[in-house]
Amino acid sequence: MSIRIGDTAPNFQANTSIGPIDFYEYLGDSWGVLFSHPADYTPVCTTELGRTAALKDEFEKRNVKVLALSVDTEESHKGWINDINETQNTSVEFPIIVDSDRTVANLYDMIHPNASETLTVRSLFVIGPDKKVKLTITYPASTGRNFNEVLRVIDSLQLTANYSVATPADWKDGEDVIVVNSIKTEDIPAKFPKGHQIIKPYLRTTPQPNK
Repeated sequence: MSIRIGDTAPNFQANTSIGPIDFYEYLGDSWGVLFSHPADYTPVCTTELGRTAALKDEFEKRNVKVLALSVDTEESHKGWINDINETQNTSVEFPIIVDSDRTVANLYDMIHPNASETLTVRSLFVIGPDKKVKLTITYPASTGRNFNEVLRVIDSLQLTANYSVATPADWKDGEDVIVVNSIKTEDIPAKFPKGHQIIKPYLRTTPQPNK
């Protein structure tokens, strides 16, 4: 069964490169990023995990805990982590799920049979503190993910969860945002005192409210 935005993220228990975890307990009150990799010792995955490790401070700043998955063994994961640290000049500290029986991969519909019967695609889920799925991104196995985009969408998700705004195309943290249509134009000044612009009756912008 596919996981859709707004669904409750399934909980699971699994062994990982840092020991056994309960997914919900691991996340606690944090946001979470769960992302899958086709296999250990593969080139694109090596760069992705290295990039994620290098962005440790950026994820922590956003109160995000990262959890990777690969359908290989704990011993394989640990050897691969050594390679990642060496080749990507970083230190992988987040857990990599040991999913050799594909329990979690199947739970999150990470195996797409028309792409591969055995390997996961590059699925990524952003999960809120309420354990609801806020975002899903799926890449083919051949294409590495853009982690600047992952951080950008987390910024948007966290902003729009707390304010009555949406973010326009190519938005980055600090730029103007869109006032949602449920807010009447006459109510905008009280709700957004930094000012606003009416481009069309349905397209109203305001400076980012939490800056």
